[in-house]
Amino acid sequence: MKILITGINGFVGGHLAEHLCRNPKYTILGVARSPHIQLPTLRDQVQFTSLDLRDTHGLRTYLSDHRPDVIVHLAAQASVAKSFGDAINTMHDNVIPSVALMQFANELGFDPLIIVAGSNEIFGTVPSTQMPISEAQPLVPLTPYGVSKAAVDMAAHQWFVSHRIRTIRLRLFSHIGPRQSEAYAVSAFAAQIARIEAGLQEPILKVGNLSARRDISDVRDIATAYEALIHHGIPGAAYNVGAGVSYEIRALLDALVAQSTHPIQIEVDPARLRPVDVPNVICDNSRLFADTGWHTHISIETTLRDMLNYWRHTIKESKA
Repeated sequence: MKILITGINGFVGGHLAEHLCRNPKYTILGVARSPHIQLPTLRDQVQFTSLDLRDTHGLRTYLSDHRPDVIVHLAAQASVAKSFGDAINTMHDNVIPSVALMQFANELGFDPLIIVAGSNEIFGTVPSTQMPISEAQPLVPLTPYGVSKAAVDMAAHQWFVSHRIRTIRLRLFSHIGPRQSEAYAVSAFAAQIARIEAGLQEPILKVGNLSARRDISDVRDIATAYEALIHHGIPGAAYNVGAGVSYEIRALLDALVAQSTHPIQIEVDPARLRPVDVPNVICDNSRLFADTGWHTHISIETTLRDMLNYWRHTIKESKA
């Protein structure tokens, strides 16, 4: 089976590629804007091509040449915070390449399974009486990022209905883990703690909204969900992917600070607050479990420990 991962140099892309490369039955292809694949562990295992998916001519040529059996479409502008300041490029980066993948698969006459990585941001604020959030929840996004992902979700449904392109739409809830960018809250906490311990930052940890609650999984569990959907997902369906449990951001921060070797003061940074923030999110993952048997295995304590140790190692290496 030939599996193409777009955005393979991204946070999820790297973890997914590492997971899939363990199975010798898969041939893993990867594309990203960068000139080289970034994870050293993947350089001899992935057939990598430098490709900007906004270059639709280049994308069409690539698909014509390689004709993958499965496309896991991860490439995107993935920051909710960034989307508020750069809505135009968020729409351009997220919507057009996604539609191009579906259109070119149809035009070229091959039949890949296309798994589109969406987001629970498409649901907006959901009342507590409607938790956990099911796939039937109306799409009412509150952020430019959420709007872009809702558009891709609807386009994937349209291409399945209109042209029988085998799309699967994922509504991914929050996922964290080692190697995640500091643009995301929990990783930012871990990175700041590691810098404080290394003497590179004063013992003040800057935070945003700590009262929000999020359904959070480990990215390594998310990688196993993708593989389960490759084999057992139903084309045309939408799947919520999440743990089914929400955590208060403050509790995750407290758990990380408790592991620090230094005393730390917490300070709210207005720049880290979003113009709009959803107070609570809980995923109904029953459809995913029913169709694939998937569930999470990695505890939140393990995830937080691994994230903090990743940043400790990264910062130590940068000082060496």
